[in-house]
Amino acid sequence: MLVMLALLLLTTVLVKAQPDKKAAELKKLETNVDMAKARVTLNERKLEVSDSLINVGTQQVDESKNETKAIEADRKKLDKDNAARQKSLSKLTTSKDKDEAVQARADLKALNLQYSADSKALSLRSKDATKKMSTGNANLTKGKANKKSAHDALKMAQSALDAAQAKYDAATGSDEKTPSKGKKKK
Repeated sequence: MLVMLALLLLTTVLVKAQPDKKAAELKKLETNVDMAKARVTLNERKLEVSDSLINVGTQQVDESKNETKAIEADRKKLDKDNAARQKSLSKLTTSKDKDEAVQARADLKALNLQYSADSKALSLRSKDATKKMSTGNANLTKGKANKKSAHDALKMAQSALDAAQAKYDAATGSDEKTPSKGKKKK
């Protein structure tokens, strides 16, 4: 009788353990699918950040080029205006009228000071444009490198998701395939 009772208890425990084991296995497979989806989402986000960095870098480079062109045009205009003013003031410095010659020398000195100040301002603008250009190029380089690594990681994460989803579908016995999120080719 005791043997029979032990045998019945043992079979009850074994029968009860099998569904728990299967439920635990399904839960594990479901967790794997969820983790794979999270990795795909993370890599898609990294890809978006890389694209954003590339766009910002391109914009900075374009702005820097435009600013450099504007600076060159301003410098040419400044040089041309300064040369014209300096030429007329130089002629006046040799004037026979002493008051006019003294005033012309003072104006020439003021013109040279103004020219050097304007030239310095253009140099600062040029320095800022160069800095923006280098920042833009760095952003482009970083964005392209990050995009390549994120794209490769996304491919691996997507294949891992597909494999995990297939295992889960096989374990649950469902014939319908859940479409995996984010199958993008870039």
